Amino acid sequence: MAHGNAGLRPMRAAKGGALTGRARVPGDKSISHRAFLFGGLASGRTRVSGLLEGEDVLATGRAMRAMGARIEREGTSWIVDGVGNGCLLEPDAPLDFGNAGTGARLTMGLVGPYDFGATFVGDASLSRRPMGRVLDPLRQMGVQVAARTGDRLPLTVRGPRVAAPIEYRVPMASAQVKSAVLLAGLNAPGVTTVVEAVMTRDHTEKMLEGFGATVAVETDAAGVRTIRVEGQGTLRGVADFTVPGDPSSAAFLVVAALVAPGSDVVVENVLMNPTRTGLLRTLEEMGARIEILNRRLSGGEDVADLHVRHSELRGVAVPPERAPSMIDEYPVLAVAASFAEGRTLMQGLEELRVKESDRLAAVAAGLLANGVSHEEGQDSLLVTGRPDGKGIGGGTVATHLDHRIAMSFLVMGLAAEKPIAVDDATMIATSFPEFVSLMTGFGADLADLEPEAA
Repeated sequence: MAHGNAGLRPMRAAKGGALTGRARVPGDKSISHRAFLFGGLASGRTRVSGLLEGEDVLATGRAMRAMGARIEREGTSWIVDGVGNGCLLEPDAPLDFGNAGTGARLTMGLVGPYDFGATFVGDASLSRRPMGRVLDPLRQMGVQVAARTGDRLPLTVRGPRVAAPIEYRVPMASAQVKSAVLLAGLNAPGVTTVVEAVMTRDHTEKMLEGFGATVAVETDAAGVRTIRVEGQGTLRGVADFTVPGDPSSAAFLVVAALVAPGSDVVVENVLMNPTRTGLLRTLEEMGARIEILNRRLSGGEDVADLHVRHSELRGVAVPPERAPSMIDEYPVLAVAASFAEGRTLMQGLEELRVKESDRLAAVAAGLLANGVSHEEGQDSLLVTGRPDGKGIGGGTVATHLDHRIAMSFLVMGLAAEKPIAVDDATMIATSFPEFVSLMTGFGADLADLEPEAA
């Protein structure tokens, strides 16, 4: 464990009855971050409904407020009065992003080209995460970076008098890097271009266009995407912006219903953007009974309700090219694979090494602690399942300050032969503060433990 016992919230999950009911997942985390960023940068007012009010997103809101945006909660909505493109103010104090890697990286891109200094700090977990992949293209635009060894937080960025637009080919499949460069391009004269060989989540492109930026996207015959944004243009606030439900949060409810015998649940308002549905596609290949209902548009995105019933799953090989569309869902997929007949092979997982924790190592350690047969590779995971759950459970999982590790293994405990504990569930609030209440509302057996009992 990377921290002491102060403030820990150990929790255990145990097998109980079937999960039943309906639940609406909170707003999408990626889109919620961008709603604060774009709304805070745009001229005029943006009213945001459905925002994910997790600690990560609120950290991004505080950062934008520190640079001049007015952000206030009004009823169930958030009102954002932006400063106008190019008009951010130099923050008086370091910008503290807590555990929010997406917020930190995207904000670095946004403020990097400004002719002032901004210091970024975070918690112990975020301070271990590499930022070089975002800082490298910013340096090409003339941004100076003062950081400790390895381009990790705390660090300070300071832009040039006039930033240089660049053409940048993203060396890995990363929506964060793509988005940071496009955001940096908003304050650079001329056209900034990003080329990505593999399509990643496209919320930034869609939302920039929705806020009035001049954006062009081209895809060639090989699937290579070229995105261009015109700098120093006007962004306008959006009168009513609705954040669709987060598919990464929905994933925990979906997998819990699939593996807990007798379960029958409906998860409402789930984002169905094709760059985010890799897990659903994989689960359907495994034999999951998931019915997609009430398809509709919300906030410019496709959403739907998911009717999920307990299913007899079978192992599959997940192609590595699917990783960008489900990178955050591999921990909970490993849980589903633990209860599937046969072996499930996941490849192309190198990005998991640089998440809130080394997620690949953390998942493998959690599987080991709970008796699940598996093989961990440098960028792969092979899981051999036990459909009846026999022999699974009884262990305590080290979460390493990672919310997705905590939630995934609590889901595993709902179908395992023996209860499963996680050493800390506190950080679940960073992305899915309603997780425990929604799960117990379905009938899940979750309970807090005394810290010494974890």
